[in-house]
Amino acid sequence: MSMTPIQNGTRISELDSWGSFSNLGAEILEGGDVEARGRMTFGAPDDAISAGYFGTRKAKYRLVYPFSEQATVVHGELRITDESTGKTTHYKPGDTWFVTKGTSTVWEVLTDDFTKHYLAFG
Repeated sequence: MSMTPIQNGTRISELDSWGSFSNLGAEILEGGDVEARGRMTFGAPDDAISAGYFGTRKAKYRLVYPFSEQATVVHGELRITDESTGKTTHYKPGDTWFVTKGTSTVWEVLTDDFTKHYLAFG
């Protein structure tokens, strides 16, 4: 057993490169392809349940969620639009969301970079 603190203020410079965000399934809409960065805090990305930090630089992209997720912004700001409802929500550090697998979203990173901590269910 162990306990892992989630660090507010974690920046993408503290995370590992996970490669091109488009190679992870995102459709880049503005800002060019961005590098995805992350660090696992539990499990591995393709485990049934996993958790970790994830971050990107300023850009706009479409992402259809490949898993259900609860996430909290730890650095930066972004707007996420749920394409099924058209509702757009502005998120800043400390804000949290839950999204179900298969939901189509449009993300707009408003700051130079952002980082979230997430808990994903495959």
